[in-house]
Amino acid sequence: MSELRLGVNVDHVATLRQARYATMPESKNAEPDVIVAAAICERAGAKGIVAHLRSDRRHIQDRDIERLRENVMTKLNLEMGNTPEIVDVALRILPDEACLVPEKREEVTTEGGLDLLSQRKELEPTIKRLQAAGVRVSLFVDPTLEQIDAAGELRVEMVDELENLQAAAKAASELKLQVNAGHGINYTNIALIRQISHLTELNIGHSIISRAIFVGLEAAVREMVIAMENYPG
Repeated sequence: MSELRLGVNVDHVATLRQARYATMPESKNAEPDVIVAAAICERAGAKGIVAHLRSDRRHIQDRDIERLRENVMTKLNLEMGNTPEIVDVALRILPDEACLVPEKREEVTTEGGLDLLSQRKELEPTIKRLQAAGVRVSLFVDPTLEQIDAAGELRVEMVDELENLQAAAKAASELKLQVNAGHGINYTNIALIRQISHLTELNIGHSIISRAIFVGLEAAVREMVIAMENYPG
């Protein structure tokens, strides 16, 4: 058996806060507090905290990332678009990991993976800058063999996959890439995800935050941790 680690995405904790406090997220009355949520997730067994600092700042704010960096006890994984402004924030904050993702202003959530074949020249300098600063880099890609091969050529440490495609996970593992999965994983399909070999980490946000409305955040995280136990690897 292998340990399958859980990273909890706290974006939608900030989404709820912004619904009421978008113009004053730093108010002492602003709630829920992303930092408190992160601490609860860690206490419940999460091995990392994930947050996406979007260019439009629709949920996570710069101050959230700063406070998470100061308070997260496990590891902080910053999801980010490849834009100069956000790259500068990452190099200032220095998360433990950075996951480069495609980003479109009109999308509800991340839609599809990076196209490494067409974007390699734009991504390579950012990857090198982050790695030189001591930040481990992953790429959010669709699970195709072409994208996995391109990720290997870019010499990143990890890839994050959208769907449970065994062949892509196997190919990534053979290239010595750590294989993470995320986007759309929930308490129902986790049983299918467990059937994929070579996974190291699952990054889950929406489903856990949704479940937390009914059972509380700590219980929701614990339920997912239990569902991930005894992963055959």
